[in-house]
Amino acid sequence: MTKKLEELFNLSATEEAEITVDAAQLIEENRAMLAEVDLTIDKIDAALPHVNDLDTTDNELDELASLATEKFKDLMDLGMNVEARFSGTILQTAGTLLGHAITAKQAKIDRKIRTIDLQLKKMKLDQSTTKTDGDKILGAVDGGGVVLDRNALLAQILGKAST
Repeated sequence: MTKKLEELFNLSATEEAEITVDAAQLIEENRAMLAEVDLTIDKIDAALPHVNDLDTTDNELDELASLATEKFKDLMDLGMNVEARFSGTILQTAGTLLGHAITAKQAKIDRKIRTIDLQLKKMKLDQSTTKTDGDKILGAVDGGGVVLDRNALLAQILGKAST
């Protein structure tokens, strides 16, 4: 803060405290969380190989996109080197090829997002239905409800806050 603000608000002078962060200490504190994240990533990776032909489809879409991009560049060069009355059709075709390249990349990304979404839904379903405690399977947690009026709720909140 500046001295003028301190004087205006009648605040005591503050000294700037140095903040030091030890990266090793933060890693040690978060080691359990990192282990959980690693296990989750391993589960997702383990689920991926069950889907067949992901790599071949990716390669085919990449080939189509690169071929369309290459031909787009060729047609752009040709369109710039011919007479103006012929260049319109050539440049329009080049634009169409570029659109096909973009569509191939978009389809690849959409498929990956759908796959990950389905895996997350499967994991959520597995987690909610197959929680086990030893040899018994735990289902959904049953809860109860109580009807309270506003004053009773405030009394409970204030009672818990004061204790």
